[in-house]
Amino acid sequence: MFFKLVSRNSKRSRKENGLFFASLLISIVAFYMIQSLSHQDVMIFLAKMESDAVSKLLMMIPLFYGLTLIILFFLIYFASKFQMERRRHEFGVYLMMGMRRSRLFLMLLAEDFRSSVTALLIGLPIAVLLSELVSLITARLVGLGIVGHRFSISLTAILMTAAGFLFIKLTAVLILSGKIARQEIGTLLVEAPEVGKKEKPQVVYVAALITGVLLLAAAYGMAISGIAWSSVPRMGMTLLMGLSGTLLFFFGLRSVMGFFAGHMKKGKELQTFTFRQLEEHVIYRSNTLAISSLLILAALCCFAAGVAMVQTHSGSEQHTLDYTFTDHSAEEVSRTLSEYNLESQFSELFDIKIGFVRTEENDYDNSFQMESVMQALRDMPKSRGRDTLLNNLGYEESPYMISLSGYNQILALAKKPAIELKESQATVYIDPEFAIYDMDQLLNQIMKRNPEVQIRGEKYHLTNEVQTLSIVTDRSITLSFALIVPDEVFEDLTGGEYSSYVNGVLNPDKIKGKSLLNAISETNQKLDRTGLVYESYLQNMGRQLFYVVAASYITIYLAIIFLIIANTVIGVQFLTSQQKTGKRYQTLIQLGATYQTVCDSAGRQIRWYFGIPTVVAVISSIVGVRALFSGLLSPGTQGSIPTMMLISVAMILLLGVVEYIYIKAVKKASNRNILKLMVPEREE
Repeated sequence: MFFKLVSRNSKRSRKENGLFFASLLISIVAFYMIQSLSHQDVMIFLAKMESDAVSKLLMMIPLFYGLTLIILFFLIYFASKFQMERRRHEFGVYLMMGMRRSRLFLMLLAEDFRSSVTALLIGLPIAVLLSELVSLITARLVGLGIVGHRFSISLTAILMTAAGFLFIKLTAVLILSGKIARQEIGTLLVEAPEVGKKEKPQVVYVAALITGVLLLAAAYGMAISGIAWSSVPRMGMTLLMGLSGTLLFFFGLRSVMGFFAGHMKKGKELQTFTFRQLEEHVIYRSNTLAISSLLILAALCCFAAGVAMVQTHSGSEQHTLDYTFTDHSAEEVSRTLSEYNLESQFSELFDIKIGFVRTEENDYDNSFQMESVMQALRDMPKSRGRDTLLNNLGYEESPYMISLSGYNQILALAKKPAIELKESQATVYIDPEFAIYDMDQLLNQIMKRNPEVQIRGEKYHLTNEVQTLSIVTDRSITLSFALIVPDEVFEDLTGGEYSSYVNGVLNPDKIKGKSLLNAISETNQKLDRTGLVYESYLQNMGRQLFYVVAASYITIYLAIIFLIIANTVIGVQFLTSQQKTGKRYQTLIQLGATYQTVCDSAGRQIRWYFGIPTVVAVISSIVGVRALFSGLLSPGTQGSIPTMMLISVAMILLLGVVEYIYIKAVKKASNRNILKLMVPEREE
């Protein structure tokens, strides 16, 4: 009998609290996916290329896991508390019928344990399948290929997910069950009235609302203008004003709800009742609504930060080179490859030479002057790109020289026309990482005039367009400013002292039918036996993938957790408040209100109750996302902010879908509660 009662109550609880149960399932999925990160195909691949960075990321996973367990504990405690409050009368009846308090305590624990195990049995298979799907899609997108994917189940992740989930669930229920079991029968049988808050004068709410709006406006201004990023104290002040403004704004909303209740047109039935109910919700729950709005804001900003980091480190530059061999000449590399029968592995092997200008007096700091270029920049209209160029080029007194023949071969690989230079001509080179704020376009305008510069006292003219193709595969070799000169001039200017890099391109016939990443991985294994020192495209690709994976997994994980907490808190609190004020709905029904009319009124309350914190969060997120892009993005990606803002708008629309799902779920539960009130209950 005891176990049948536990089973029946557990099933009923899941049915009546479907929103909370669904949130727990999502939490289980998120827990498993973050715990199983080390088993993802991309992470296994990255561990070979960026082992230190991956190790540090994986060391942070327990920290994120622990923090979210703490946060979810309070959510579970809060939601379970209100669920038990709704069953107070039921518990009192059990005790009156002779159930011992210890038996009641064990029953509550058994009910929760059964529900928790059910959630794990449903959530873990879903988590494993979703994890594999994400791993497969990610591997396909980054070029690892479906063939390289291996199905894997992380037993450690399953155990950690189950242990953490059961621990916080049972801890919360232990505390609450103990409190319920110790209460007197009379206390349990009597419906506990909601403690009302002392109302303040209307002017206090209006003043709070105006002050909140002003503080939010000030925080928005500091965030968008960039003042918040100038120092830690200013960032702290911005966050404090935003937090205080949000709390005051929701506290002052009571005046708006009161105005709507008294002045809106009576176009809909129960209009005044609807807004009086909302007014009471705002009075009693203003802090909860404010915190929920901040959590939704945090979720949006997490998504935005992930987009910013992914965009910053995504491989947007053109891929032309597969390998760069260092500390070797092209002849040495070719000879070694032949010894190991690897010469057919490459279709191209060529030198590119880089060096400083050498002078007899070793006065490298004054070997280059370009006053004509600087003057042309000064004559241009003020802009961020112009000012950055003036600042950067002001320090270029001894730039790098690049051999023309090597760079022309890179152009040929990129299917671009070769550069033709006379002995007295040079072309400007800027690494794509430094070609920011349209700096290359500004220099192109100047180079059309063939400005005169001096290298080691001799006159040269700059010509052609600014070149930005990467000269090696390794991103650690980046040149903010260099000059491409003919090979003879290069030998003369560098005095024969320079660094030589051998670039290689894989033979298309050898990698046919393979993904590029798999082909390079296999070639790496062969090259490791030769003793050659090399950098592959994977090193560069690995760094980019690491930032993409780290940003996407961590930020999406946090965003999901924040959304779950915010919406579950709002939904559970509304349904609990609705049940506590059930007699009001019964009075409306006795006065002649139909089931549909009461449901419509409750539906409007739900839309407002969810909509207010969501709208505030959306408005704040637009400003917050823009501020994050300004503060987090490197100068090289600042120009892509408009595109990323469009992506952020798409994420906000996605949030709207999530909120709509939560609203539908809460409305369904609300209608079920109202349907129960349609049947008159016997007074006891």
